[in-house]
Amino acid sequence: MLLGFFFANVEIQIEGSAGWAARLPTWRIEKHWLLDLFWGGRPMTGYHAWVFPFMALFFHLPPVFNWQWSWRIEARIIACIMLFWLTEDFLWFVLNPAYGLARFRPENVPWHIHWFWVAPTDYWTMSAAAALLFFLSHDRRNASGVKASST
Repeated sequence: MLLGFFFANVEIQIEGSAGWAARLPTWRIEKHWLLDLFWGGRPMTGYHAWVFPFMALFFHLPPVFNWQWSWRIEARIIACIMLFWLTEDFLWFVLNPAYGLARFRPENVPWHIHWFWVAPTDYWTMSAAAALLFFLSHDRRNASGVKASST
């Protein structure tokens, strides 16, 4: 979450009031059926094509440096990446002088196309997926190292 705070501030300095790289000198794909399926209908930009894998690689550094990997560790990493992006995106609005919490509404945020209640649907689905991945990544062994029973 702290990393999300810092990166939100970096993106505020890069993008200013124009979210989703709207005014950056980068390529954009505005419409494609895969964007609707995997990207929430938002455009794919060169900026995002590089920053998303960059952050994913960053989160994978600890197990790489420790020569340690498992599906449980991968589930935890993916959950942490999701939590990072949720935190970063929300704080981009809260900390951005051009927005603030009062302007965190669908009519002011055209790149978040789908909303449920007070937040983009991505926030809800990613929160649920991250919580599930955190749960699945938990080692259910007791203090003696024996796997806990399911009863």
